[in-house]
Amino acid sequence: MFLGSKPIGYHCLAYLIEHSDQLNIEIQGILTNDNARFDQQLSLRKLASDNNIPIINHLDELPEVDYLYSVQYHEILKQQHLQKARKIALNLHMAPLPEYRGCNQFSFAIVDGKKEFGTTIHQLDHRIDHGDILFEKRFPIPTDCWVSELYELTYEASLSLFQETIDLILNGAYTRTPQQTFESSRGCSLHFRQEINTLKHIQLDWTQDKIQRHIRATYMPGFEPPYTMVGGEKIYFSKTWQEHQ
Repeated sequence: MFLGSKPIGYHCLAYLIEHSDQLNIEIQGILTNDNARFDQQLSLRKLASDNNIPIINHLDELPEVDYLYSVQYHEILKQQHLQKARKIALNLHMAPLPEYRGCNQFSFAIVDGKKEFGTTIHQLDHRIDHGDILFEKRFPIPTDCWVSELYELTYEASLSLFQETIDLILNGAYTRTPQQTFESSRGCSLHFRQEINTLKHIQLDWTQDKIQRHIRATYMPGFEPPYTMVGGEKIYFSKTWQEHQ
């Protein structure tokens, strides 16, 4: 059973479909909110329909399956949903764990001045991004990186990690490492979707470095840009403004 959305969800599902015979799998169905904000051509519903894969409309309709795989799925699964997977329920989280659980992880990494980022495949439990780590891929963050650039680097690493490990997962060739093992050395955090609004609100009395980090972390085409308030009005920052500072 595949749960997913966004371009990464689309391309992971497409990989499973293309390699279903080689992997000896049958996709029993998908759940998706079909969030194709970054590319309107990447509809998981259409992809499933074109390949005669049932579309499930609610988590409570999940059938029993061997594997339940989530890739950028938008809802939190409860224990009753996780139990539908006879072997394992797992998630591809586009961030390093346990450092960045939750949402907008790219932005927080840039604001925090991190030098390294990554992507993680972990077991699902009832908490947000807390389950045991199965596989991960890490890479350096380029100097003066913008959030769109970090997203693309993570997207490429995530798709690669998914493709490289799916056969290992199906054959049980993995080790489960509790995230608590890394908390003291890596740190941990949990961020929620609405927190991005705070990151975008820039104060002009901040240092220049802090202002620049917040602009690079939150300027993403298709979304509201970072801003400051002057006389009760929002004044937006652009990438062009940042590059000329």
